[in-house]
Amino acid sequence: MSGLKSPLDLVRTRWVSAPLGFIAMSLGCLLAFNVGKDVAQVLFGGSQAEAHVIAVPPRAPIARPIVHSPAPAPASMAAANSPFVVKSILKIDEPIKFGQYFWDESAAASGPVVVTVDLEARTISVFRDGHEIGAAAILKGYGTKPTPTGVFPISEKDADHVSNIYDAPMPWMLRLTSDGITIHGSKVERGYATNGCIGVPDGFAKRLFGVASLGDRVIITDGKRLGVGQPIIENQAAAPTGPTAVASRDS
Repeated sequence: MSGLKSPLDLVRTRWVSAPLGFIAMSLGCLLAFNVGKDVAQVLFGGSQAEAHVIAVPPRAPIARPIVHSPAPAPASMAAANSPFVVKSILKIDEPIKFGQYFWDESAAASGPVVVTVDLEARTISVFRDGHEIGAAAILKGYGTKPTPTGVFPISEKDADHVSNIYDAPMPWMLRLTSDGITIHGSKVERGYATNGCIGVPDGFAKRLFGVASLGDRVIITDGKRLGVGQPIIENQAAAPTGPTAVASRDS
């Protein structure tokens, strides 16, 4: 009968199957034993366990917060309130044209007066108690008769002055030097110059004459600009002041 196996065939089949199953079972047990051993060594400190340390780069220190310190206070309240420190300037939105001037005394009804002249910008400013109350375009000297720079006290006032050197009227004259350098009224137009004096529009000259006093300082520079908080001049005595006027322009 072809479908039946002989006893010898059955024995052979079982003999082959049994060793294969036994071998597979033995390998499984051996593997489980070794894994368990390794785990036990790690958990319970076996002498053959190895520690693997991962090097973690140290964190950068946290930056300290930046503290914005307030601006240093003035050395004294006297310095902050000095009449010779710029406290305000006139609001002028465009370059001052020749013959034009601005005048507004509302910010400072009283206080000492200082006059500044910038030859490079060709402008003059009048400060009272640190506030700019007047500004105008100027004429200046060139060539062999330039306008000098420096600090000059007003040594003479003459509303109807006539130059004995040039035999020319110099209305509202304020003398700065003994050799003829003055501030005076003039027809301020492009293309004109002086012989070293500072020529200003007549209307401005009249107002400046009214507020300036003998001894007041006129500071003439060549390109120096002043801003709010900057000193104009220091350690000067207060000076008398003149009447309030309005902004205008000479024709």
